[in-house]
Amino acid sequence: MNPSNNIIMEIRAGAGGEEAALFAADLFLMYQKFGQKQGWQVELLTSHRSSLAGFKEIIFEIRGQGAWQALKQESGVHRVQRIPKTEKSGRIHTSTASVAVLQEPEAADININPKDLRIDVFRSSGAGGQHVNVTSSAVRITHLPTGLVVSCQDERSQHKNKDKAMKVLTARLLQRKQSEMQSTTDEARRQQIGSADRSEKIRTYNFPQNRITDHRIGKSWHDLEGIIDGNLQPIIKAFAKK
Repeated sequence: MNPSNNIIMEIRAGAGGEEAALFAADLFLMYQKFGQKQGWQVELLTSHRSSLAGFKEIIFEIRGQGAWQALKQESGVHRVQRIPKTEKSGRIHTSTASVAVLQEPEAADININPKDLRIDVFRSSGAGGQHVNVTSSAVRITHLPTGLVVSCQDERSQHKNKDKAMKVLTARLLQRKQSEMQSTTDEARRQQIGSADRSEKIRTYNFPQNRITDHRIGKSWHDLEGIIDGNLQPIIKAFAKK
């Protein structure tokens, strides 16, 4: 098995309602800007927006040499402490979002039997239920042996949505296969994502104190604005020295 350097990242809003969805959008922009600074290609695969332009879920691909090595430690629950845009009394809120980093398989790594797939098509819709497309271009793929389900609706082409959904499904199946090979008791992807509960945090983004703290290595950085703007190198270098 020889997975590529390319990765698929999944970000989901956790505890905190609309503010958690806005934080998920901030995390996506952080990784997108970091990838672009490295000269990597970043492509949206699928997303579900919230009513205030945040993301309930966003899945995207990063293609480039070294992407997996640089970002594999980002998996887990990220916590933010700040005054939300929706907060009128000026109180600091705590919200979370979960991140999963999946290696994109090479073609020979995972063989999927078409008979094991159920493919459904439906009309895509945006935040609040408005129809984005009047045709049935959205695609939902269910892998029957494992029960894994992937939906894609961002493209207007049913064919493109199907291709993107298959890409995500294949990456999740590789993660599952790797987990089984390591004799772990839980599916690796579920371990990464967790329940997005505040107690499971791996990193805290504290805006009032301009501080980011990674709880796994016990290290903090006082350049929150720069890191959120895509300057992840200090964090990556700290993990490389572990």
